Amino acid sequence: MTYHSPVKNRVLLTLVLLLWLAGFGLAFASHAPNRLVSGKGVSLASLLNGYSALLLLPAILLLVCAFVTLYGRNHLAVMLLAEILLTALVWLAGHSAIQLAGGDEDSIARTSLGGGFWAGAALCLLIASDAISRFTRNHSLRILLNVQMIVPVVLLLAYGQLAELSLLKEYDNRSDVFNDALWQHLGILAGTLVPAVLIGLPVGLLCHRKPRWRGPVLSVLNIIQTVPSIALFGLLLAPLAGLAKALPWLAEHGISGIGLAPAIIALVLYSLLPLVRGVIAGLESVPEAVIESARGMGMNRAQVFFRVQMPIALPVVLTGVRIVAVQTVGMAMVAALIGAGGLGAIMFQGLLSSALDLVLLGVIPAVLMAVVVDSLFKFAVSILETTRR
Repeated sequence: MTYHSPVKNRVLLTLVLLLWLAGFGLAFASHAPNRLVSGKGVSLASLLNGYSALLLLPAILLLVCAFVTLYGRNHLAVMLLAEILLTALVWLAGHSAIQLAGGDEDSIARTSLGGGFWAGAALCLLIASDAISRFTRNHSLRILLNVQMIVPVVLLLAYGQLAELSLLKEYDNRSDVFNDALWQHLGILAGTLVPAVLIGLPVGLLCHRKPRWRGPVLSVLNIIQTVPSIALFGLLLAPLAGLAKALPWLAEHGISGIGLAPAIIALVLYSLLPLVRGVIAGLESVPEAVIESARGMGMNRAQVFFRVQMPIALPVVLTGVRIVAVQTVGMAMVAALIGAGGLGAIMFQGLLSSALDLVLLGVIPAVLMAVVVDSLFKFAVSILETTRR
């Protein structure tokens, strides 16, 4: 006799069970009378009264879906339920902050998001991502469906439903500092990507055309990659400080032992290995028969490279650039230690003052920036691959 398990989607069942455990096993929020006092945990069960209890409905339906065989567009129903649940969790967090503050907009009470909220939100996103991957194999459509998950959250932010949360109060108190830090972080990203691409493309092309250079070049770049970021920043301090002292005009243009210059140089050095490898892999993915056909048509070496090799290799090269961009967003956080600014400065300020919400004010935008950059490059790569077919 063959036993047939009633569970049709083990991944969904696991994620939903973890969702229930996180929701009712961890504090959903933390409330403190002011910023200086440790908060007291607030459970999700204590917040589910009245119409707030409707939040359980999508969670129950998701659990039911794990025992139902779903095909094609039915997976979109799972995604939609996860999106509704995520929106409800965010709304409940904002609503509870308003209730705990007593409706006073000038209240100094602080309501922070707890582990239950963060775990629940992450699991909702994982459930939706799994459903989207089962629904379609089209990378562009997957990216669009994943991105739209945060649209309701953005609308709640725009309409001020989350204004009483401690994280938003930290932003209100430091909006000018935050905006400057955000632009500084974007500046570090752009200032790293441009020179990294300008250096990495020729070096990758050299390694492709002259294989004898590949070993030494990749060995040097591997050594640079193994040096810890803090150590590399420190190694650059003394030579750049000496250079600025010897050539005062460099110091006048912002090049010194601390600040943006050593951060950009270090981040560019870290970027070269994945970029050079991406260029080599992309150029090697071009079939030799295609190159010979192009030469047979009378194309010279430059025409073969720009009209044949690069268009075919571009998706792989862009994948290398994507890795560099995401890596740079994260490593730029550490660059704040040498005065480069950016979102890392807010994060370290929060660490020094033991203010978790201030830490999150620096970390969350950096995570979102990395996700957005990654998605944009993935979308571009998928469009190129679709066009090439």
